[in-house]
Amino acid sequence: MEKTVGVLAVQGAFIEHRRRIEQLGFQAVELRNGDDARSELDGLVLPGGESTVQSKLLRELDMFEPLANKLSEGMPVFGTCAGLILLAQQVANGPVAGAEHAAPTSSHVAISGFATMPVTVVRNAYGRQLGSFHIADGQFFGDATGVEAAGGDSAASVPTVAQIPMTFIRAPHIAQYGDGVEVLAALPDGTPVAVTYGNQLGATFHPELDDDMSIYNTFAQML
Repeated sequence: MEKTVGVLAVQGAFIEHRRRIEQLGFQAVELRNGDDARSELDGLVLPGGESTVQSKLLRELDMFEPLANKLSEGMPVFGTCAGLILLAQQVANGPVAGAEHAAPTSSHVAISGFATMPVTVVRNAYGRQLGSFHIADGQFFGDATGVEAAGGDSAASVPTVAQIPMTFIRAPHIAQYGDGVEVLAALPDGTPVAVTYGNQLGATFHPELDDDMSIYNTFAQML
């Protein structure tokens, strides 16, 4: 049976994600209201955009609770940029804020997301003037992180599987990550830019804007 992946379509770069999901051979449906969010889904994509706007619209459109329930039941999810912020348990504001400035995602802070991934992210970490950049030699570790988790080897022993392009647009920064989080991709200097936690995948960059499908293939494996 064909898998169905919901793509949050209230704001942000959801069309490009839908095309990538279809390229993988899955059915992609755009989620715009509570009825959509309550439909039968095998996975969820949270696109980039404005995390504060998305968190607000999720509640106003009666989408937050049904999607939160699906995530709590273990549905695979892929969040990019703002989508990662919605998944993070701790959120801080950049460009110079560090983990010590982070606050739990809850109703009394600007961003109130799903808080399902034990990571601390810094919003607008690179500042508004340096908000966008592109590299061709990002490090992608692929399934090697799974070997690390199962075998107990040190991170230093995990080889780089491939170099992939990465496009960053006012990107967040992963300042800290907790137990069970594995680094899937990094900048050439080792800065983590994509992580997995169980069947959750989060990236600070926009893989939907480049041709490389490595990150999407990892999500496909979760499905």
